[in-house]
Amino acid sequence: MSNRPNLSGFHKVFAMLRRSNIPTAAVRLLVVFACLLGIWESWKFERSDALYWQGTSASIRKAIRLEPDCWWCYVQLARLDERDAEALLQTSLRLNAYDSEAAIDLGLRYEADGNPRRAEQFLLQAFAVDQTYAPRFSLANFYFRQDDLPAFWTWARRAAEMPADDTGALFELCWRVAPDAKTIERNILDGDPELIRQFVDFLVNKNELRAAVPPAMDLVRLGDDGTDQERLYSLIDRLITANDSADADSLWRQLIRENWIPDDGIVPYNHTFARDPLPSRFDWRLSAFQGLHSWPGPSGLMTEFTGDEPENCPIAEETISLPPGKYRLISSYRTENFAADSGIHWQITVPGSETVIATTASLPVDAPGTWTLPFSVSADQSLLHLQLVYQRELGTSRIQGTLVVPSVRIQAQP
Repeated sequence: MSNRPNLSGFHKVFAMLRRSNIPTAAVRLLVVFACLLGIWESWKFERSDALYWQGTSASIRKAIRLEPDCWWCYVQLARLDERDAEALLQTSLRLNAYDSEAAIDLGLRYEADGNPRRAEQFLLQAFAVDQTYAPRFSLANFYFRQDDLPAFWTWARRAAEMPADDTGALFELCWRVAPDAKTIERNILDGDPELIRQFVDFLVNKNELRAAVPPAMDLVRLGDDGTDQERLYSLIDRLITANDSADADSLWRQLIRENWIPDDGIVPYNHTFARDPLPSRFDWRLSAFQGLHSWPGPSGLMTEFTGDEPENCPIAEETISLPPGKYRLISSYRTENFAADSGIHWQITVPGSETVIATTASLPVDAPGTWTLPFSVSADQSLLHLQLVYQRELGTSRIQGTLVVPSVRIQAQP
């Protein structure tokens, strides 16, 4: 193997000239000229690029004078110069036949001028040289405007096949054609978890919560619990806020069926407080105030009162969903160091209101025992708010000590 260095660029040219019969002075002159030419070309490119990014019609024209082959400059200038736009776009395509932006812009111009056939040709040309998302979406948009729905769904499906950070505009177009989640899912989603994910987000952002439930159910089957749990919890909470108990409960049970969350089989969820609560209103929300701190653990819910807690505050709360009927709440408890009437009790309210359906008496002081609370669920109110509450009793001081709630459960009654 030879150990000679690999000469390249000007060094190689200089070596070749030195081996020729050209005088050394002439060789040096040629090299200097070549260097100056390179510097000039580099300056022109940098100057043209700087002028392009100034973004004005005048600056881009100056950029073109410095770099006449700057095909992308003609596309940008066409967007600023309505009078010469068609000619500028044609020039860009002549310089670069693979310039899909120019072909798309030309197609849109011909469509605006009432020449859909010519517009279609350029949009298809853009796709022929560039099969990314933009040409596909442009064709879907074109066929939507032309009221050619079979072609629209074909190109909407092709657009959905390409990865895109945000397909919201495509979903918006599909929603205008068919405001039905199942139709859109059937036509373009094709079981792709990323697309389903974006579709769920699109529907939630439109406040089409009920429509978001079927694709969300599919996302539980096809998605990833690490990626998708947060958005599904958020959807469930919004359904609860909208008082849509059936859909909220269905989506929650789908999470259980697909083993994304544990199955207790008991109401309320996480009834022994053995796990850290999930970030959903169908699991516990534990309050934290000055003077009051709660935490779950193997012994149940532990709550410490220092005497500085608010006079009236929730300790733990959870939304529950129950069919109409009669029920009984059963909860065990024990206390440590309470010196007066505790003011602690369970209550069941209507979500979003102060209406109390049922409440227990205040638990006795330093006496382990069990709360029981009968209540009924009507046909028009299956979502309920279960709360463990502290309310200072009249004539007493704020309590100090520790409350332990090992469990709470709700049982159906005959």
